[in-house]
Amino acid sequence: MMVYNENAIATFERRYRANFINSLGGFKNLVLVGTKNSDGSENLATLSSLFHLGADPALCGIILRPATMFSSTLDNILEQKWYTINHISPEFVYKAHQCSAKYPKGVSEFEQVGLTPEYLENIPVPFVQESKIKFACSFVQKTALELNGTTLIIGQIKTAFVPDNYIKDDGYIDIEEAGTVTSSGLDSYHTTSRIERLPYAKP
Repeated sequence: MMVYNENAIATFERRYRANFINSLGGFKNLVLVGTKNSDGSENLATLSSLFHLGADPALCGIILRPATMFSSTLDNILEQKWYTINHISPEFVYKAHQCSAKYPKGVSEFEQVGLTPEYLENIPVPFVQESKIKFACSFVQKTALELNGTTLIIGQIKTAFVPDNYIKDDGYIDIEEAGTVTSSGLDSYHTTSRIERLPYAKP
């Protein structure tokens, strides 16, 4: 087994280091984030940084990379105060991957990759019609992370769309049955195989 200390990692070629560190943490949530600006331009971004923050109130967080001339997601969220989170299925994983390309602002990833914007329940930003599980968030808080120029966005889950057959009697959503895709590294996509669902752990 090789040992990679801080100094060794610092000597890695830039792209090699990015792949190494991104895959080191294991599997990650993979979603498409739908937003829209005041001019009506729709945006769709591939994200692997979604995380749960709490159930009461229902909060989640996403980490957005440093803003560039190609970035629209952060600007749109701060402007409209809404965004959608859409699970990715194997049927459109190639299209979802392409949404990570650096399209200029104002260019719709929906149009570029062939996914369908969908507006539901008077929510002002688009969902991905092809997504089986999706939910809408309202903006709650922004925190700039000075260490690397990224931004933490906290949102409150307002409306969720989940087919009944994926929800178990205790409220558990069976994302494996839904075919939700996960990711590792920067560009590796996976389906999952459950080992077991265990009872609540007690001392």
